[in-house]
Amino acid sequence: MAADILAEITGMLVEIVGDEHLLADEVTMKTTFNEDLALESIEFVALAELLHNRYGSDVDLMGFLSDKDMDGILAMSVGELVTHIGRITHASLSHASPARSPAAASAAAPGSDG
Repeated sequence: MAADILAEITGMLVEIVGDEHLLADEVTMKTTFNEDLALESIEFVALAELLHNRYGSDVDLMGFLSDKDMDGILAMSVGELVTHIGRITHASLSHASPARSPAAASAAAPGSDG
């Protein structure tokens, strides 16, 4: 799963900054957005939009960044974002797991006011 997410983020980064910038170094889990990729704020906004389009509103890059201090943002690696997305998509998948049987659903309904 992490490898798939990493590949998707790499594709997004190529779309944002162009492949000539990414050809020098392969994007890995340890690649940093600031030091290695030199992403500018407008490029973070573009990445946030692509992530939103791909993963939905649950993957909120700006919200994720808001939990970090400036040093944390500057040192953030692609792997941190991959892990964050993996956690969220895994949680989404477990919430979207096969629906309970009708009998189990009706047994849970009485007495639950929501």
